[in-house]
Amino acid sequence: MQVPFLDLEVHHQSIKEELLAAIRKVIDKSAFAGGPFVADFERDFAAFCQTQFAVGLGSGTEALWLALLACGIGAGDEVITVPSTFLATAEAISLTGAKPVFVDIDEETYTMDPELLERAITPRTKAIIPVHLFGQMADMGPILEIARRYGLRVIEDACQAHGAEYKGRKAGSLGDAGAFSFYPGKNLGALGEAGGVVTNDQSIAEKCQTLRDHGQEKKYYHSDIGWNARMDGIQGAVLQVKLKRLERGNLARREHAQLYNNSLGDLETVILPKEAAYSKHVYHVYAVRVVDRDQVLRAMTSRGVACGIHYPIPVHLQKAYQGLGLGRGSFPVAERCADEFLSLPMFPELTRDQVELVARELRSQLSHARIPHDSVA
Repeated sequence: MQVPFLDLEVHHQSIKEELLAAIRKVIDKSAFAGGPFVADFERDFAAFCQTQFAVGLGSGTEALWLALLACGIGAGDEVITVPSTFLATAEAISLTGAKPVFVDIDEETYTMDPELLERAITPRTKAIIPVHLFGQMADMGPILEIARRYGLRVIEDACQAHGAEYKGRKAGSLGDAGAFSFYPGKNLGALGEAGGVVTNDQSIAEKCQTLRDHGQEKKYYHSDIGWNARMDGIQGAVLQVKLKRLERGNLARREHAQLYNNSLGDLETVILPKEAAYSKHVYHVYAVRVVDRDQVLRAMTSRGVACGIHYPIPVHLQKAYQGLGLGRGSFPVAERCADEFLSLPMFPELTRDQVELVARELRSQLSHARIPHDSVA
């Protein structure tokens, strides 16, 4: 039996006719760039996220970027985030003209370590972007308290956390704004590129709406230098169909994660992901940590089990950010995790047999492995 890392074909099989019907409605109305189908999705997604507003955009990167701009972030400012994330988090900061400043991650949640946050704040700091990595929210309570004390904006990078919760509150609803990606492989994925910002602040929502449409408050009247960041009507219609199934899909992911935990929990040669006490994890990625990760990855692939790596090089060690002058050793937890993360197959349509096969193959590969360290510290 072959086990794919992600199977979008099977994911779309059961809803194909409903998706085609939704796309036909967009074609019939010729509502291709923004328009009523995007507006309908925005209304429903805001309700899902427990926020007053949602703004549909062209990608998660644009969501982060425009949210920062709407919060007044610009040249000369500093924005604190983590190095254990996809490059887009830092990229969006750089696109505003601001400088990304990193703090290390907590070794159990793989999200921003609040105990390290305050020492990274300078007079130029204007915002914090906690990243809800792999589907688990950062510890937002202390992060928000520090932000309030210093008068800083908080923008949640929720691009991997659709439906995740912090003490019963949905991702995107706690900060000044939350940014989401609807890339096809996400828990809520479009049929192409799409993203969105959610917020309870009307001024942020209105600013994002203006910026996404070339800075237009109304047609041909440009109050800002904006961008073409509109969501396509087809993507809005598709996302509305899929949104109805998001909670069911997240529940399936959680069940798969529990089966992985039960099957692998007795192994001393692997570190499994941990769900924080405050958290409802939605397992966009189920990443374990193993020594000799690349060798294990090759062995799993040869046995027909497709695995992934998220992410092999922390942002501060990327060539694109070498100008920050941060070498190896700057953020030891993020660096160690980057060397050890192995992402196992995770999508709602996985079968129990597939999950058990993945676990058996991993057990086999780790039977003679070296025991990993207890902690970086």
